[in-house]
Amino acid sequence: QVQLVESGGGLVQAGGSLRLSCAASGSIFSRNAMGWYRQAPGKQRDMVAIISSGGSTNYADSVKGRFTISRDNAKRTVYLQMNSLKPEDTAVYYCKLKDLSRVAPIDYWGQGTQVTVSS
Repeated sequence: QVQLVESGGGLVQAGGSLRLSCAASGSIFSRNAMGWYRQAPGKQRDMVAIISSGGSTNYADSVKGRFTISRDNAKRTVYLQMNSLKPEDTAVYYCKLKDLSRVAPIDYWGQGTQVTVSS
């Protein structure tokens, strides 16, 4: 079993910055991908950024150039540095770990952390 705990959300003014962290614990294998997703009220949950165990990254177009995902494998932690925040970035941000060590990958989710950007 894998547990994910997010932290770092909060209220910030437009143009500001926040750094989210997600610490993973439990049975984690080396082959995994971690990522951040977000869900605004009344909308579906969308991918924000993902990073492989080797460090390859992928971003949603809406955050490219503003957000940076990184991971510290020794600490089993993934980060999301969010700069130049906009009101439309307001959402609950969820951390996800995809366990790729199995024939059928398993997704684990954190409980979410609220990010609110005021105009």
